Amino acid sequence: MLRDHTAGDPMRPEVKWTNLTPGEISRRLEALGTPAGRDVVKQLLRAHGYRKRKMRKRTTMGPRHPQRNAQFENIARLREEYLRSGDPVISMDGKKKELLGNFYRDGRLYTREAIDVFDHDFATAGEGKVLPHGLYDVGKNTGHINLGTSHETSEFACESLEHWWLTRGRAEYPTAQRLLLLCDGGGSNSANRYVFKEELQRLADRLGLEIRVAHYPPYCSKYNVIEHRMFPHVTRACQGMVFWTAEVVKNLMERTRTSTGLRVTVDILDKVYALGKSCSKGFKKTMKIAFDALMPKWNYRALPNATLHATA
Repeated sequence: MLRDHTAGDPMRPEVKWTNLTPGEISRRLEALGTPAGRDVVKQLLRAHGYRKRKMRKRTTMGPRHPQRNAQFENIARLREEYLRSGDPVISMDGKKKELLGNFYRDGRLYTREAIDVFDHDFATAGEGKVLPHGLYDVGKNTGHINLGTSHETSEFACESLEHWWLTRGRAEYPTAQRLLLLCDGGGSNSANRYVFKEELQRLADRLGLEIRVAHYPPYCSKYNVIEHRMFPHVTRACQGMVFWTAEVVKNLMERTRTSTGLRVTVDILDKVYALGKSCSKGFKKTMKIAFDALMPKWNYRALPNATLHATA
């Protein structure tokens, strides 16, 4: 019966599926004179290797960069070096933008009544948006999220890191003179954006802290530590809840807990960030960005201006 209703992966013969439901198969079997209930059909499907599955985001897009593995090895080496010396290793990334208002969100809750939300996600029907920007401390297994309400820019990304350092990081690492930042190669912290490097340089000067950046190779953002150590747990803590206001989002995300001890703090940064900014004229000639000899596009340090910091 399934001969004309089976599809599969041409490269993996063990992977196959059918577009018929157990109920449809049961009715067809009955019409052919072999009655079988849906439970029996499900048992037969399992016996023949059919399973209910969902798609997995595992296949890397784009061409495999020739230096991909070398950069992963470099990140592992830097991470171990900084952790061994007691310096902070921070994984940074932005989470999906969320609309504020009576909008649908995935997840189920135990409730006494159904929760009715808008049937369309029109931003004009909402109360604005929040842009969660996450910072995960690899060594201490703690997380922090800054909720932006404007735009995800390089300035916002660097001020998010600054806010974490001034409110939490400095107290956790009182003697630290340097910090390792692990981040993707695109977005507000793109490896190609000199405006990000300029904002990073300004941040290093303000904090008197050497900030080393190691970007993940192209199309490898899912390997960023924060993606599997923090963000899934934050998502779980908020599932099925309506994001009425930024304060509600803050309270929900702060409920994030794991059996391994992860805790997440959340603050709201309501500054308005302008889009379309570019680096200052002449920045490329005067910047104190030290590029590594090994894969300099992805590995560099923002060195603080000691004189400026001492004067301040």
